[in-house]
Amino acid sequence: MSVSTITLNNQTTIPQLGFGVFQVPPEQTADTVTKAFEVGYRHIDTAQMYQNEQEVGVAIAASDIPRDELYITSKLNNGFHRPDDARRAVDETLDKLGLEQIDLFLIHWPLPTLYDGDYVSTWKTLTELVSDGRARSVGVSNFQPAHLDRLVEETGVVPSINQIEVHPYFTNEAARAASIRHGIEVEAWSPIAQGKVLDNPVIGEIAAAHDKTPAQVTLRWHIERGDIVFPKSMSVERMSENFDIFDFTLSTEEVGRISALDQGEDGRTGPNPDAFDYIPD
Repeated sequence: MSVSTITLNNQTTIPQLGFGVFQVPPEQTADTVTKAFEVGYRHIDTAQMYQNEQEVGVAIAASDIPRDELYITSKLNNGFHRPDDARRAVDETLDKLGLEQIDLFLIHWPLPTLYDGDYVSTWKTLTELVSDGRARSVGVSNFQPAHLDRLVEETGVVPSINQIEVHPYFTNEAARAASIRHGIEVEAWSPIAQGKVLDNPVIGEIAAAHDKTPAQVTLRWHIERGDIVFPKSMSVERMSENFDIFDFTLSTEEVGRISALDQGEDGRTGPNPDAFDYIPD
């Protein structure tokens, strides 16, 4: 099955569906990613704070998939925002993944209450990665509208991606709209709200009409809206189910009905980026 792609603002392309390894234990990551490759996934989303980059690298090295058919994303640890720390961290990521170049590297969180509120210097450092060839594209994650406006205003360099929490119970429209206004593509993490939306009767009704599962319909809703998604599952059956979303479409009315399930801030499952200040030990 052919996965749709999206062209980023630097004219590189990204598969619209990927596989996420958040909370996959390191000792199970290589096997899980290998299974994802066997299902057909070619876009893998990891992060320094997931502590499983090394194992993703093991799976990449063990596969016979040509490098240009893979799309690998990682993200900067919250403890490494200072420029020199960020530069060292990127080299460590490339070493762990066994890559000379990463397809996409993101600032994981803006941390506006830390580092004297200076995420702009961190962003400037990431832009070096494209210039020196260590990354094809760079972007941000969990950036709010004001954060994006500040980056573009102070540096003139627009991120390729903003990876944010988006699902039917939290459509995060302000952050999505700000991203789109700047020409930044949106990646949706927690795309099925950690399973919370799967019992929703509206989604269930639409799923039955298409002979699909609620998870497939929810992921298709993201695809129809232009989001890039990377659901996570350690079950091959679920991996295959999540991958099987390109043989049907939703009507404009169905997309609207699912979007109307938005609960605003009450629907958020993760921390608010304006206040999040976690730094790993």
